[in-house]
Amino acid sequence: MDFATILGFIVGLGSLLAGFLWEGGEAGALLVGSAALIVFGGTIGATVISYTPQDLKVVPKLFIKALRHTPYDTAKVIEDIVGMAEEARREGLLYLENRLPEIEDQFLRKGIQLVIDGTDPELVKNILEVEIYSIEERHHTGSSIFEAAGGYAPTMGIIGTVMGLVHVLGNITTPEALGPSIAVAFMATLYGISSANILWLPLASKLSNISQKEILLKQLMMEGIISLQSGYNPVLIRERLVAYLNPANRTTREEVEEEE
Repeated sequence: MDFATILGFIVGLGSLLAGFLWEGGEAGALLVGSAALIVFGGTIGATVISYTPQDLKVVPKLFIKALRHTPYDTAKVIEDIVGMAEEARREGLLYLENRLPEIEDQFLRKGIQLVIDGTDPELVKNILEVEIYSIEERHHTGSSIFEAAGGYAPTMGIIGTVMGLVHVLGNITTPEALGPSIAVAFMATLYGISSANILWLPLASKLSNISQKEILLKQLMMEGIISLQSGYNPVLIRERLVAYLNPANRTTREEVEEEE
């Protein structure tokens, strides 16, 4: 479970509520069913119109991914690739077929299988690049759904407010009710802006961030697969791959030799 996402949502929403109550507001005044229906219903409707059913069916999975994402163990991937390079150097590339069942990542397993099958190195690179592009496009579509919702929500809030003001002005014969009615009308704007900046847009940013890290990992895997197929020294392969890591997480050649 990614507690940072949940904590961020609680802190953001809690700060808004605390600030409102601090100024003497009443929590019950923030609960306006008609405004919520206009904003959330309108936002969801507009977003559904913008995408195909094929795109939208992954939305539940995207919610789960944002909330339950586990950081990628890039250092372990590097060690696995270097380990396979050492085995291939001793036993030959065909020996790696024994390692295929142990490889959990589909992308890495596919690349190693291509190498075992004797596929031309340039073709291996082209196939993996297309695979990475396809993954990147799918991820972009997913994050853009929430980004679109974040764009529609404030507009729906304004529409709800205008509708509320139309209703207020139509009943202006009761001046004593004018203030509370206007306040209720502006709740739609509050819902729209708040949901966009606490829910929809942060989720889009989170998914985009996760995607960037996964794409970087796939590029690392591709570099490792190509280097392995080319027969590079495992030590050199390690050095090429650690360049993808954050400097604080890199293992130098001297440190590896000390561990061994």
